[in-house]
Amino acid sequence: MPAERVNEIIALLKKEYPDVRTALDHSNPLELLVATILSAQSTDRQVNVVTKNLFKKYRTPQDYIKTPLDELEKDIHSTNFYKNKAKNIKKLCELLVENFGGKVPDNMEDLITLPGVARKTANVVLWSAFGKNEGIAVDTHVKRVSARLGLTENTSPEKIEKDLVTIVPKNDWGLFSLLLIKHGREICTAKKPRCQDCVLNKICPSAFTFG
Repeated sequence: MPAERVNEIIALLKKEYPDVRTALDHSNPLELLVATILSAQSTDRQVNVVTKNLFKKYRTPQDYIKTPLDELEKDIHSTNFYKNKAKNIKKLCELLVENFGGKVPDNMEDLITLPGVARKTANVVLWSAFGKNEGIAVDTHVKRVSARLGLTENTSPEKIEKDLVTIVPKNDWGLFSLLLIKHGREICTAKKPRCQDCVLNKICPSAFTFG
């Protein structure tokens, strides 16, 4: 994969989406961590509806810890798999207090020790909350768009991430994920991508192949 092509993709997407950021509403690392966990198998829009009230009620790890599990489940029930999410959130908050002084850790090694936190969630938190590039978060949009652009032939998030970090400049890792997510939502959609409106259609090997 020529570096020039990857850099061109990044430059065009940066120009198209100059103010891109995570779609999850948050005001601190704990809120982003919780919102990212809630977003699994749910839409960011729905999560933002839930967290609008949730983050007024729960401001610290201790707030989650002291709340009965069934009450937390009720507070997040409109997100899918809310029972498992509630259990993970309470447990991770206990670990934050026990192991990290009540603070969300700012490194991959510690983040992935927390319940419900895999590399994708950790990458989102590291970039959007701490401005750190330790990897590229691979969700369904990143998976789809990177494949259509010919940046990977793999299908597992772990292997896709390994492919992308070898060709995307490290300084752009966190931003690159957000750019592909935004582009996947706006233009390069799953069923009917809008190739005619795509800023990448002249350099995308998949352009105009969708009927």
